[in-house]
Amino acid sequence: MSTTLHPNAAHVSETLIARGHHGVIVASPESAHTATEAAGALGVDVGAIVKSLVFLLDDEPVLLLVSGSHRVDLPRTGKRLDGALTPAPLDMITTATAQPVGGVAPLGHPTNLQTFVDSALGDHRELWAAAGHPSFVFRTTYSELLRITAGLSVDMD
Repeated sequence: MSTTLHPNAAHVSETLIARGHHGVIVASPESAHTATEAAGALGVDVGAIVKSLVFLLDDEPVLLLVSGSHRVDLPRTGKRLDGALTPAPLDMITTATAQPVGGVAPLGHPTNLQTFVDSALGDHRELWAAAGHPSFVFRTTYSELLRITAGLSVDMD
């Protein structure tokens, strides 16, 4: 396994450091495109995996940071966010984040996406999130995730 960071992961590390995080990026033992794969590779509960998902809230892209054990209930979560929540087209996700689906980090995007954080992530002492590429992750905590993303806590069950 190479110890060289993918350019996306290096950018995420720089962004983390700029926001007061230690910025340590870890190469996952195996590429993880799903929360279940990531949890298995890291040996953690799937609920401690942060899924970074881009949706449209009305017509604006937003970032939902969701526990790996949750699926977003679009009507209920949209109502909590005071709008209609729909899946974003793949090309919009790539443009808004400059990161591949399956490796989208909670930060380090070229656009400033309004961010909402699943309150269920607060049930875990430590969290793991993608670092801009499916082969790289970083560790954080719920309170730190809220801080480094300027995210708002929302129930997404």
